[in-house]
Amino acid sequence: MSALILRNPATEAVVAELPHATVEDMDAAIVRAAAAGDAWRTVSPADRNRLLRRFADTVAAHADELAELETRNMGMPIGSSRWCANAVADTLHYFAGAVEKHAGSTIPVAGGVDMTFHEPLGVVGLITPWNFPMLIASWKLGPALAAGNTVVLKPAEITPLTSIRLGELALEAGLPEGVLNVVVGPGSTVGWRLVEHPLVRKVAFTGSTVVGKRLMQGCADQVKRLTLELGGKSANIVFADADLEKAAAAAPGAVFDNSGQDCCSRSRVLVQRSVFDEFLEKFVAAAAAWKVGDPMDTATAMGPLVTADHLARVLAYSRDLQPVFTGEVPDGPGYWHPVMIAVADDMSPVACREEIFGPVAMVIPFDDEADAVRICNDSEYGLSGSVWTRDGARALRVVRAMEAGTISVNSNSSVRYATPFGGFKQSGLGREHSMHVLDHYTELKNVFISTE
Repeated sequence: MSALILRNPATEAVVAELPHATVEDMDAAIVRAAAAGDAWRTVSPADRNRLLRRFADTVAAHADELAELETRNMGMPIGSSRWCANAVADTLHYFAGAVEKHAGSTIPVAGGVDMTFHEPLGVVGLITPWNFPMLIASWKLGPALAAGNTVVLKPAEITPLTSIRLGELALEAGLPEGVLNVVVGPGSTVGWRLVEHPLVRKVAFTGSTVVGKRLMQGCADQVKRLTLELGGKSANIVFADADLEKAAAAAPGAVFDNSGQDCCSRSRVLVQRSVFDEFLEKFVAAAAAWKVGDPMDTATAMGPLVTADHLARVLAYSRDLQPVFTGEVPDGPGYWHPVMIAVADDMSPVACREEIFGPVAMVIPFDDEADAVRICNDSEYGLSGSVWTRDGARALRVVRAMEAGTISVNSNSSVRYATPFGGFKQSGLGREHSMHVLDHYTELKNVFISTE
């Protein structure tokens, strides 16, 4: 069996060698999860709450360890990795609290009493991406486990180390064996087995739209539940009446955070024509202040891209641009791409339409409110977005007209574990986070009891 070699994106040094799991390994994990399911679903809500809180506390106690592991495996700046590790604990705590709050209802009917129950699905397959490995794993683990399901987690091959560690920490915290299983292997074989295997009742996937479409086709053959959080090409809309200083200062983080490897990246910056030059000048100045370098340095704002292959993909987009600003990158080894800002007259350039997944911002002018909405919605994606304006009525009109699932006003934040997150159009199906997500991990059962 060939080994999976993982490299530090900043140094290209080998950080780990792992065996590739096989389809037989995945089958064994699925069977383990199914065998553990009968006991896990009958654990009392209070006890499941306590176990998940213990898991969350164990993660918090190992936050620094997880952060360093994430940074060395994925290249994320250590400050961001520490934030992610603590956010994993917070997410698990939130869903621990949800265990006893996802209640059914009674419905008034003639001749008896009618009630509903939220029943666990059984074995759930979770397929997570390489860009926020442990964070997005927790988004799926939290509700899946809280709802009483058992889990097989298939992390991205190139960044699996924190997911493996989460599986170990779950056992340390007292989760029964078989409840959380982690299998590392190719998506095309090991991951696809989650789609094919009849014991897996649901697949939850975060990744590319191309792969999401294939999973949707595969799950259709079994009428298998599926939720998808896919690509994005989000718009950051800046009106002339906005606080330009604040909007420009926030714009680099909306595109360059995690080296642009973020499906919520506001990589299309739409600016009203009357303030276009002023905003662009401020945006460039803010981008120039971003420190790109050693991700283990707490002062670093942006690290490398994740692999040499991904760097080549991003360069295929950026090398044809004529940027108005290009930042600097370190000399020597590592998969470095500079911060880059380019201007486009409209949505025709490929870099304005396709998800680059790198630190490249395209700035596009618009004339008025209707023009801004038109440009924003001229995309096959609809995940996130922002609107910057001091006019509250305008903000409300625009956000209602935007074809996107997660929008911020005078802010570029997208994700909170207590609020629903997901996209329109080809950005996905279903939602992550909040109490809403528990509906995706349960079956709604209706029971009528006659009183006649």
